[in-house]
Amino acid sequence: MGLALALALVPGMASAQALLPPGDLMQPQKPAQNSASAAPAPLPPHRPAGVQQAQAGGPAPQVAQAKPQGKPAAPAAASTPATPDGRASRSTIDRVTAYYNSVQSLTGTFTQVDPDGTKRTGDVYMQKPGRVRFQYDPPSPVELISNGQSVAVRDRRLNTQDITPLSQTPLRFLLAEQIDLATEPHVSAIYQDDTFISVLMQEQVPMIGTYRLLILFDAKTSALRQWIITDPQGYDTQVTLSNLQVNKRPDPKLFVINFERMLQ
Repeated sequence: MGLALALALVPGMASAQALLPPGDLMQPQKPAQNSASAAPAPLPPHRPAGVQQAQAGGPAPQVAQAKPQGKPAAPAAASTPATPDGRASRSTIDRVTAYYNSVQSLTGTFTQVDPDGTKRTGDVYMQKPGRVRFQYDPPSPVELISNGQSVAVRDRRLNTQDITPLSQTPLRFLLAEQIDLATEPHVSAIYQDDTFISVLMQEQVPMIGTYRLLILFDAKTSALRQWIITDPQGYDTQVTLSNLQVNKRPDPKLFVINFERMLQ
């Protein structure tokens, strides 16, 4: 059974209410065509204009390039000014990259807004490289676990789980041990304003279409605040993090996938 189908069959939900993994991180799911609430969920008010253009299908500006001379700017508490078109400066990009690479684990809570506007909450645990657990609050029976190689979506009520290689999901970008935002080929643009440093990533998936991943970091602290996945049909799923504790190592047992469930 495919993952998208398995999630659509979560009992007690219409197809438009089917539970998506955080940020639709596994496969695209389109709300029901006959639902009046099938429009994309509202996005944060600080979404940069350049990102709106790129996500709408227009040309995405390239990441601001480093100056040919001089040493990279040291990490600072506040962002250096953006370029006239809103692109982040190289020193800002380097600062955010350095901070996110320094975060090797985190725990906290999340709020997810599905394409139909439904809100869900839960706990998140992350340990780089590649390990994460999203555990939804009741009454949802679903949890998503990555052990560094595979991603499992479990339904405790149905006692089922679906497995997908981590390498085939956008999760791998968020869970990479080290990433260079200035040179990562999937980064199409980085913008900044007074609230967010916004990193736009795009990936073409054969036979499916283009995923867009918008990652928002705090402009002052560089902390990861939110991400928005736009699926190939243009539907947005938004995840916002809160109550974060950084570099507090979670229990390794949280990231264990019981593959024997698939044999039962």
